[in-house]
Amino acid sequence: MKEHPLRHATKLAAVIATAALGLSACGSSDPDPGTTTGSTGTNTAAAGEKLVVGIAYGVGGRGDQSFNASAAVGLDKAKAELGAEFKEATQVNGEAQSATEERLQQFVDAGATHVIGVGFAYAKAIGKVAKDNPDVAFAIVDDASPDSTAPNVANLVFAEEQGSFLVGAAAALKSKTNTVGFVGGVGVDLIKKFEAGYKAGAEAGKAGTVVKSQYLSQPPDFSGFNDPAKGKTAAEGLFQGGADVVYHAAGGSGSGVFTAAKAANGLAIGVDSDQALTAAPDVRDIILTSMVKKVDVAVFDFLKNGSEGTDLTGVKTYDLKAGGVDYATTGGNVDDIKAKLDELKAQIVAGTITVPTK
Repeated sequence: MKEHPLRHATKLAAVIATAALGLSACGSSDPDPGTTTGSTGTNTAAAGEKLVVGIAYGVGGRGDQSFNASAAVGLDKAKAELGAEFKEATQVNGEAQSATEERLQQFVDAGATHVIGVGFAYAKAIGKVAKDNPDVAFAIVDDASPDSTAPNVANLVFAEEQGSFLVGAAAALKSKTNTVGFVGGVGVDLIKKFEAGYKAGAEAGKAGTVVKSQYLSQPPDFSGFNDPAKGKTAAEGLFQGGADVVYHAAGGSGSGVFTAAKAANGLAIGVDSDQALTAAPDVRDIILTSMVKKVDVAVFDFLKNGSEGTDLTGVKTYDLKAGGVDYATTGGNVDDIKAKLDELKAQIVAGTITVPTK
């Protein structure tokens, strides 16, 4: 039987104060999404026992105004509503796999009952550390590969292509040049799901719309998720090439995309969180919409189940039907096309439209 986590609170603070951890790509609001697959298992802590959480953010950390920030919203909600204690850390780009594993293990050694890795780059580390610590509950956002599979792991994944389809349609419907752009943070399969959905949506919104894409880095370089200067340069090239709406799936680099859109008198589309609410005030007016990906809901869902004495395990999919992804309406910039977007949304939910993932 594991020692009660409250006895470790002071130790946890001391150990994690020196940690630096996290990595990932790409939101959020707060409706209740369902989960479509997966299971629950017995929590190592009894129902009502204090949750002690270690959360490892992706590059950019909780301040990226996007993917990591959304996870942080769910964590803060768990603190307020469930009384969870937590410590945070953020991974440095290029960190060795051994260092990532060691720091996850530090959370466990310090008494964490629940450990969360925010982003697919935690797959191998979560898989290994979870297998080494079967009495601790783990979750990983954005990965369900064999690398991260273990009996005590919840794989929290999203249908990013579906939400991206809707904002792609919005981009095409609003474009005056019939050319729109896409900026991906890193050229990995996950981000290519965003691009695939966006392209399909643009075609559905207005047939013949041209989509031009730029990626900021390629693995194992994940700096494209936290480099606003690169985001700005890439978006500038797309606007100069004829695009008048640019969608980014680039985490913290998206702020550079917004800056470029403002300078070009163009429009931008945010990702993960409703970025018309979280971006710098001087660029919010050029944000057409955002593809909201409710990482906050998934994180809270995982922790709430843990607080009730059972832990989520296996693959949990947050799709459009479940309310896990959507498009944002803040600012009223899509009010005139909302009926069309909602029609497409209904067709996806009904299965009439199948959105590609590649």
